[in-house]
Amino acid sequence: MGITLPKLADGAPLTAWDSLRRAVWLFDPDSCFGVYANRTALALWGAADLDELLSRDFSKLSPAVRARTDRLKAITAANEAVEERWTFYPNGEPLTVQALISTVALDDGRDVLLFEATEADVGVEERRAVEALRHSAGPVGLFDAIGAVMFANPGTFSTYGEGMGLIERFHDPDAGKRLLNAALGELTIAEVHRMVTQKGLRWHHIDCRPILDPVTGGVSVLLNERDVTDRVEAEAARAAAEQKAAMAEARQRFLSEMSHELRTPLNAVMGFADILGRARLAPEQAAHVDRIAAAGMTLHAVVEQMIDMSQRNDWVASLDLNSMSEQALLPAQDSTARPLAVDEPSLDEDEDEARAMAVLYVDDHESNRVLISTLLRAQGVICETADDGSQGVEAARRGGWDVILMDIQMPVMDGVEATRRIRALDTQVASTPIIALTANTLAEQLELYFAVGMDDCVAKPLNAAELFDKLYLQANRPWREEWAQTYVAAA
Repeated sequence: MGITLPKLADGAPLTAWDSLRRAVWLFDPDSCFGVYANRTALALWGAADLDELLSRDFSKLSPAVRARTDRLKAITAANEAVEERWTFYPNGEPLTVQALISTVALDDGRDVLLFEATEADVGVEERRAVEALRHSAGPVGLFDAIGAVMFANPGTFSTYGEGMGLIERFHDPDAGKRLLNAALGELTIAEVHRMVTQKGLRWHHIDCRPILDPVTGGVSVLLNERDVTDRVEAEAARAAAEQKAAMAEARQRFLSEMSHELRTPLNAVMGFADILGRARLAPEQAAHVDRIAAAGMTLHAVVEQMIDMSQRNDWVASLDLNSMSEQALLPAQDSTARPLAVDEPSLDEDEDEARAMAVLYVDDHESNRVLISTLLRAQGVICETADDGSQGVEAARRGGWDVILMDIQMPVMDGVEATRRIRALDTQVASTPIIALTANTLAEQLELYFAVGMDDCVAKPLNAAELFDKLYLQANRPWREEWAQTYVAAA
């Protein structure tokens, strides 16, 4: 023998075990090499001699065996002995032994495991079942009627350490008590629970069922656990994402509806106030119209701020409603800056016909149709209206339009679909400029309008100067001088 054997910490030689008929060997759990084996152990391990056995490297342990070895090291460190059944594979052949395992100290400072083993007479089926249980990755434990541990596989030690009872494993102890009582009442429970593990809180699928203890014959509880944290967290993340998307969609619908329902009547109020303001009214009537227009502008500002803040999730910013209201009650400072469009000199009928712009306006709201057509006709623009997108497509199909003004939110067919169908026509009409005239002007909505082929957008409540500017731009016509003076000065 070429190896110099250490001695026990008290100086006793290891060779004192050589003559024992029971197999005895020492194993270093840190280096995973053998330290000593008596003759009976050498025969059990199928080793030619001690040098050959101690040269074997056992460091490539399975996770289950590694966990089981760590558990033995921890339990026996306090001078306690553990009796267990182990299956080894000397030279590839399975061998099951009943072993008494303890820790002994060597004179070189190491603490090693002492195995005292006898070969066990175990049936084939039981041997396979025990080995499968030992190598199960998930925790498997058997508990008594108060939840104390009667048996735990190596997976349990890796997950919870040594000796943690059934109830203590649960993040919610009441849930553990409920499952224990259910099993003692001969019920089988399969649920997912949050467990307190050595790696922190983890989600485990729990199978808890009653069985008879094969030793005492009493009712015991079998707990089989499987870590499903990744699945639970993925499902939670997906649910959160779906909820966030649903909330975003609901918020988008709310903003669209609020924008449409508030801006549409404001469009009529401010538009008709503008038309009246350009007529020859008595001073007192003109002052009333100015107040209506100022109040409309105040309400418009409030609506725009509300929509803007709701888009930013910012409802903290304050609205200075008091100052806005005070401004709305003040009379207009100068009403002479707006020439009277209604009373402009009429052009020669033939010349007017030759120069007139033809506009198709599609909108389901009667007040809007009256307002826009009144504004356009007052400036010599030919305006025909349609009540919804479907009628708008049919009117557009006839051709002859310089520009099409298209509302968005309409019954039967909305402005987006109507634009798609006009752009799909196989005639020159398909290239007619289309301007969205709408209260729905959120950023993503504007992107959609341009994506389907709209050329521009005018927001409601409308600004007359902006409307005419974009009309002439899309129709490729210069501003008529007197119109420019009317609307640019007023703007």
